[in-house]
Amino acid sequence: MLDLISVGAISTVLGAVASGTASEAGKWVWQSAGSLVQRILGREVAAPVDQRQVELMAAELYEAMRRDPGLVRDWDVFAGTVRRAAGARSVPRLPAASRHFVNRQRVLKELDEEAGRRTDGRPKVALLHGPEGIGTTEIAWCWGGREAARRFKDGQVYVDLRGGPDGVMSAGAALREAFRQLGVSEEEIPPSELHRAEFFRRCVADLALLVVLDHASHAAQVLPLIATAPGVVTVVTARDPLLRLPARRIPVGPLAEKYVRRLLEETAGRPALDAARALLPSVIADCGGSPYAVLAAAPRLAHVPQPRTERTQLPAMTERDAVRTAIDHAYQSLDPVTARVHRLTALRPWPAVTTGLAARAANLATPDAARALDVLAENRLLDTTPQGHHRHRPSVRALAEQAAAREDGPAVCSAAVGRVLDGYLHFAEPTARAALPQSWRSPQPRDSDEVLTYEGPGEALAALAAETANLMEAVAAADEFGRPETVCRLVRALWPVQLKAGQLDVVLPALHTGAATADAHFPGTRIAGMMHAHLGFALTALERYDEAERSLRAAARDESAAGHVRGHASAVEGLGLLRLAQWRWEEAYVLFEQVEGLYAAIGPGDEGAADLPRALALLERHRGRALTGLGRTDEARERLGAAVAYFRSGGDPYNMARALTDLARTHVDGTRRAGPAAQAAALPLVDEAIAVLEGERAEHHLAYLRQLRALCVSPGSPGGGPAAG
Repeated sequence: MLDLISVGAISTVLGAVASGTASEAGKWVWQSAGSLVQRILGREVAAPVDQRQVELMAAELYEAMRRDPGLVRDWDVFAGTVRRAAGARSVPRLPAASRHFVNRQRVLKELDEEAGRRTDGRPKVALLHGPEGIGTTEIAWCWGGREAARRFKDGQVYVDLRGGPDGVMSAGAALREAFRQLGVSEEEIPPSELHRAEFFRRCVADLALLVVLDHASHAAQVLPLIATAPGVVTVVTARDPLLRLPARRIPVGPLAEKYVRRLLEETAGRPALDAARALLPSVIADCGGSPYAVLAAAPRLAHVPQPRTERTQLPAMTERDAVRTAIDHAYQSLDPVTARVHRLTALRPWPAVTTGLAARAANLATPDAARALDVLAENRLLDTTPQGHHRHRPSVRALAEQAAAREDGPAVCSAAVGRVLDGYLHFAEPTARAALPQSWRSPQPRDSDEVLTYEGPGEALAALAAETANLMEAVAAADEFGRPETVCRLVRALWPVQLKAGQLDVVLPALHTGAATADAHFPGTRIAGMMHAHLGFALTALERYDEAERSLRAAARDESAAGHVRGHASAVEGLGLLRLAQWRWEEAYVLFEQVEGLYAAIGPGDEGAADLPRALALLERHRGRALTGLGRTDEARERLGAAVAYFRSGGDPYNMARALTDLARTHVDGTRRAGPAAQAAALPLVDEAIAVLEGERAEHHLAYLRQLRALCVSPGSPGGGPAAG
């Protein structure tokens, strides 16, 4: 069988396993890989953390199997259980381009040339760059829509890179959004940015695909999404040329005057232009060739304002001047209430300016706030995203914030932000509790909470996830405005999103802020322990192991200082789970033993006593996994069997299925030594787990279990398994 194994094939399997650690099933396979690798090499090895380490490990494994061909069977069996991610499953499309598109034939021609050039190993990347409001986004949408059928049969991905904290989305979050549009399931998305980038390149290798990356601020945002596949074309838009980006740079300049006139006529209408004939030269000059300025001027032309003082020669205006002038004119046309909404919602870079946010900021009734947002959008002072959300463009927000400081003053501005923060607290805490009611980490009830009703945890989680971007900005605002308690309460309310919604890279900046705030204001307290624990759990899942260890040790320190036994035990347990991810089985087992000692200090009437039986059952499962890695399978089966018995009697089907899967793996992992009898022992455990998880709709786990079952029943597996049926 050795001739079927190569260093490249081994590396591919290890890479696929490493990329799949986002889900619980992926963690099972990763730890099984660790057990097998150490058995083949005959020594303890650290888990690889990057592609270079994966390739070095693959070379070692190949040499070990070449010396002992019997080991090939064990590797072949394991490789058969590794589920390759299915990759793209849907055909995404760009948002619809505007009907008003003029004077861009040169730019479109250059895009055609870059997309159609011969493939020579260089990625096909075009960078549309120009000042704000010049229309780069519209060009990308128009060209992509025109070329959809001819060039991009597998779809067009659109990612707005302004969608993160402070208006900058990380590359990891951008990759996650690209996967979502391609139909990759949440469970298949790798946790780390490095593995996401590798997986993205594999997913699109055979596709004819357009990727539009809008509003890039630096090359690092974009580089992980650049693919060299011949059918993939990437269009990036930015204000600057981004010199580090390997791209064809296509500058986008102002519209010529005749095209400004045409665009005004298309948007405002011929009658409006005829009525405003005397004003038109001044309006055209003010627009400076900026499409944004033209579109912002169009609504005002219908009102035919009085002509300005006659100017014998109109000065040339830059695109930046034109945008500012357009914003000033639009602002001056607003009624006082709408103008106040405009100013007070612009005090922070909120990713979405919602009706509720506007109502709280301006202290208005909801219908009045909704009307004001409609007027702002009509006057181009709010952009509308493809998802239907309102958002400020950076230049509009900057001018509105200056106006707020000038017209409202610091006290009014501070009060407006404070009302928004209070509103998010009253929403987030009860919603988080409804999304994860069984967890002691969820926020506790408060008298000030809003009365919110959800049909179940899933609906509450969806509501919380939908507001995550604004909650992230609320954390930053609370930090800047000196509200440390609010920072920590909001970060705590993000726990269900962190645990269940897979948005770790999105919430990570807030987790860092929470930990730093707790260290500065609440050292040695439960809240500090919780902030560090939440950060440590996220860093572990993101495979940033050194940082995770520092955070979890800080959590254990603070929880111990606060005398919070349950929190202290949870932090030490987190360190043990980190060691499992690193394939450091002995250290993991010792840490789990420490956790048992901490739990022993919780008496019948103490805090956490009611949760203790379930916590101990989970600990038995963790110890069983560590023992499996150590090759102490008899002890592992005893521990895992105890966990299964508790979850079966306690009505916890999901954790019972997880423990059953672990128990089945203790039989199948030792295929070479155990043979058909072990496979027969594993089969009923796998079948029971499948039956449970089918009711839970845990598809990713089920796919893994079905592969495991196929291994148990296949007559062609090493040693010959039991016959199916």
